[in-house]
Amino acid sequence: MGPVGHTKQPHPPRRRKRRRQPEHANHERWLVSYADFITLMFAVFATLYAISTVDAQKLKSMVESTQQAFDPKSAAASNQILVGNQPTLSKNAGPGGEVGLADLQNQITKRLAKEVADQHVEIEKDRRGLVISIREAGSFALGSADLSSDAQALLLEIGSILSGIGNHVLVEGHTDDIPIHTARFASNWELSTTRATNVIAFLLDRAHVSPDHVAAAGYAEHHPKVVNSSDANRTRNRRVDLIILNPTAPAAEPAQPVAH
Repeated sequence: MGPVGHTKQPHPPRRRKRRRQPEHANHERWLVSYADFITLMFAVFATLYAISTVDAQKLKSMVESTQQAFDPKSAAASNQILVGNQPTLSKNAGPGGEVGLADLQNQITKRLAKEVADQHVEIEKDRRGLVISIREAGSFALGSADLSSDAQALLLEIGSILSGIGNHVLVEGHTDDIPIHTARFASNWELSTTRATNVIAFLLDRAHVSPDHVAAAGYAEHHPKVVNSSDANRTRNRRVDLIILNPTAPAAEPAQPVAH
């Protein structure tokens, strides 16, 4: 046997160190801030647009949408927002949202102060509720049921109030005692009824008043405000009345006619 020598142990393979890949800078992080900025600018311009058009419904919808976009939890709270031209609801409002008429009369009188001063509108209370009388002069052409531009602006103002309360509203058309017979209206019955229904249609379409809370009636010359004894009195009798009813008032019961 040969001499016993030292056996060389094989060296373990060397591990190659992996080179770390250089970290790339994220050059698109600015997009997040830019998107937030654009969203904020959109909200600002949407607010300015809504205010410039002075449309209560659009403004309220815009506020609710913006709140829901930024904070979904605020959606429930948005239902409590009162737009600027809405009346303040009474703490004594009924279960259906009906409000007391004393405070409401004061608010409406202030809102329509110019129209009242110009004698285009009369506001008073009777046993049924609060009566807003819109005179024919300036609202309808003589013998016509088409709303003038002034009447439409007035009804938008009144409609913004009606849409914020739960009271039922009865719209009544009234004429004087002079008979009418035209190609469109065979009698004062048709004229008074058409005027009332045109007012209802406008309130539903343009002022977004609930159709569940309104009704229309025409009484021709049979329920005058004053006796038809002069031109001035006949002018007062040609009108459309919007009656904001007391919760306990019978909606179908008309006002008592003036004694002749």
